[in-house]
Amino acid sequence: MKDLASPLLFSATFLLLLFAVRPKQVIAVEQLSEVKLNSRILQDAIVKQVNENPKARWEAALNPRFSNYSVSEFKHLLGVKPTPKKELLGVPVGHCGSCWAFGAVEALSDRFCIHFDMNISLSANDVVACCGFLCGSGCNGGYPISAWRYFARRGVVTEECDPYFDDVGCSHPGCEPTFPTPICVKKCVKGNLLWKRSKHYSVLPYRINSNPADIMAEIYKNGPVEVAFTVYEDFAHYKSGVYKHVTGGVMGGHAVKLIGWGTSDDGEDYWLLANQWNRGWGDDGYFKIIRGVDECGIESDVVAGLPSTKNLVHEVADTEIVEDASF
Repeated sequence: MKDLASPLLFSATFLLLLFAVRPKQVIAVEQLSEVKLNSRILQDAIVKQVNENPKARWEAALNPRFSNYSVSEFKHLLGVKPTPKKELLGVPVGHCGSCWAFGAVEALSDRFCIHFDMNISLSANDVVACCGFLCGSGCNGGYPISAWRYFARRGVVTEECDPYFDDVGCSHPGCEPTFPTPICVKKCVKGNLLWKRSKHYSVLPYRINSNPADIMAEIYKNGPVEVAFTVYEDFAHYKSGVYKHVTGGVMGGHAVKLIGWGTSDDGEDYWLLANQWNRGWGDDGYFKIIRGVDECGIESDVVAGLPSTKNLVHEVADTEIVEDASF
């Protein structure tokens, strides 16, 4: 029995340690009634309240992007499980709550372009399907920082190798029911591409201090970062201007790519971000949010990683072979 007890004790200790170091999921959102969940996310009252508020300084509208959405369907666009000790709720982009993966691969793709002059699009599907429980719950939400750890540990293939499984995705006018997390097949859809050779890596990820000056310095030096923030009902109505929360309840947590900053004609400092809700939403798919006051927690969960040269030697060699063969 003593011989059996030692391995069991070790296994139990290992599991306790493993779960202890995982990012904590904190859920603190009021349960919505069935009537509320089935109601329309777009409301004339919210548009009126924002546009008549002189302190708002952003324009609200009944965005065609969400013309057929209920509150429940809108919530399924959001998929962030918080990594800091923030109270954000992770709920299922499109049929799958994968914004945490999209924000990460889009930022890393840009960083490969900036640092190595490479025009690539990395696969969110690889991350959602293959990262597993260490990243969260796949289509039911994930941790942004864990996606970057996956890049460093396992790498991420290109979109050409492993395209997103939900080809309707973010543009779908109604997202019930949610798709299950796709199966990790580790095989490129194109026969001439190899999974291992399609992998692109980052070095170990890091958090950026919530000080706006530090965030700006990071973007200026290394490129876009991924941020997570709390989404309220009025955010669905964003059209233009510098967003700040005015009215409506918490809908969930969302992750996006932060690409820059500026100051409006009215003198308001803002962050500029690229959303994943297509060009029909907001300002051609982008939005601005007030900078320097941690609006909706936008400055509290900023993560990134530097692109790695690991595995790039294969890509260079393959390119040279193709070029030689063309003569």
